Amino acid sequence: MNRKELPHSKLLKKAANKSSLLSIICLLILLFFVTVASAQEQYKKLSRDAISQIVDGEYDAAIKHFENYLIQHPKDLESMYGLAVAYSQKNDITTAMAYVEKAVNEGLQFSRFIAGPRDLLKPLTDSAEFKALAQKHNVELLHGPMLGCVTDTSAKFWVRTANEVTVQVLIGTPRAAKSPISSAIVTTAKEKDFTAVLPVRGLKPDTRYPYKLVVDGRIQPRQWAFRTFPASGAPSKFWIGFGGGAGFTPQYERMWDTITSHNLHAFLLLGDNVYIDNPTRQAVQQYCYYRRQSRLEFRDFAASTAIFSIWDDHDFTTNDAGGGPEILRPYWKLPVWRTFVNNWVNPYYAGGENQPGCWYDFSIGDVDFFMLDGRYYRTTSKVTNPSMLGDVQKMWLLKKLKSSKATFKVIASPVPWSYGAKPGSKDPWQGYKAEREQIFSFLESNKIDGVILISADRHRSDIWKIERPEGYNLYEFESSKLTNIHTHKIMPGSLFSYNKKCSFGRLQFDTTVPDPQVTYKIISIDNEVIYTFSLKKSQLTSSNVK
Repeated sequence: MNRKELPHSKLLKKAANKSSLLSIICLLILLFFVTVASAQEQYKKLSRDAISQIVDGEYDAAIKHFENYLIQHPKDLESMYGLAVAYSQKNDITTAMAYVEKAVNEGLQFSRFIAGPRDLLKPLTDSAEFKALAQKHNVELLHGPMLGCVTDTSAKFWVRTANEVTVQVLIGTPRAAKSPISSAIVTTAKEKDFTAVLPVRGLKPDTRYPYKLVVDGRIQPRQWAFRTFPASGAPSKFWIGFGGGAGFTPQYERMWDTITSHNLHAFLLLGDNVYIDNPTRQAVQQYCYYRRQSRLEFRDFAASTAIFSIWDDHDFTTNDAGGGPEILRPYWKLPVWRTFVNNWVNPYYAGGENQPGCWYDFSIGDVDFFMLDGRYYRTTSKVTNPSMLGDVQKMWLLKKLKSSKATFKVIASPVPWSYGAKPGSKDPWQGYKAEREQIFSFLESNKIDGVILISADRHRSDIWKIERPEGYNLYEFESSKLTNIHTHKIMPGSLFSYNKKCSFGRLQFDTTVPDPQVTYKIISIDNEVIYTFSLKKSQLTSSNVK
């Protein structure tokens, strides 16, 4: 938090010195609202940190936290869930079951208790009482489907199940077509946290398809729909969304409904997607993913919108930190990466097990997207020649940019490119100026046109112009307040900045016109168009440089 709070005693003493009962009352009211605001602001952290206490064996401390929070918020579902976990670890199954039933009666999905973290809930889920309740609910599909890796002719679908069972995707239904397109039958794997990824091929470009899931031999009652991308390499019109800063906040989870209503071809999650801040405790990481993946708003969004994700500090390690240049050190890096891989459905993940990371590229029509990993190989900015990307990723990026024939090339960074976005901080690109300059100079020396920068991290939506004396000016679109309560102030120097409500960025591409263009819109959680800004390809060409 940026807010500084005085201790209660200092506030009261200050009021008493003024000898004013009214001052005391006003300060107490102020203290109340500050406390409430602080609790709301930190909601994404509260239950997460208590789950961490449970992992460390501090059961009573976690119980105290959850019970105290329930006194103030009697219907808080995460507190009920947390108490079931804590009492499970204490082998108090009667009390744990009481909180399971209370949470489910208040609206929490029963699947949350099956999903886990399974090790923490094992004493509960192994009990006869829980097994009897599980038979009544009969839940097998826990999370998903999540759509990703969409192209003009294919798509992939991610799911998580309760047990190792067979899963399949049917495009269309048996009644709608004699021979519906289907994926292979795949079995979810325990070693991949009971997930599976189902590829479907043979689709038509820019076409909307209904689909269903078959789980353990049973067709699920729900039907979803998705849209393939425009023809690869061809001029086209399409629209995507992007953003970061998606801390778990129940009253703002409706943002996913807002985004879904735009029928986007894709959505780019640019980091701080679930806020884990705990690289050494896998159960805490799982908990943070599960509570978001279980939300109905997110499930509807993920089932119909192709998701492409990268991480930032809060999903990889801790605030403003990096992993360093080595692949396997510190020891927690590879397990964190594997957990990330188990929870998304990206085209690929850097170089896989031999060169882990979350960078990759993909294309929509004649627009190329380059998704960057700013954390796995990041060195501290204090060393000589600091690097945010690491040599392998940087060479990959430069090679991809040089070979790209796309009309527009979008480079997605988890942190801002513009120096004014976070003055004085070495965490964004201003802490890695030489590496940033190497990338920008490479664009100029190789006459790579049509580059657009997007980023996240700052809890607001911005537009920045980066003036380049030796090349065309670069424009950066930044958005990172999807569901966060915490807000970062507007910075001078931006072309436009917005921070009043949660928001996301919407990019509409039209490369069919003589001068192709992209339009950036800032959309609020209430579906208001806050600001619109357009760029033409002619503004992003080296031929215009004097």
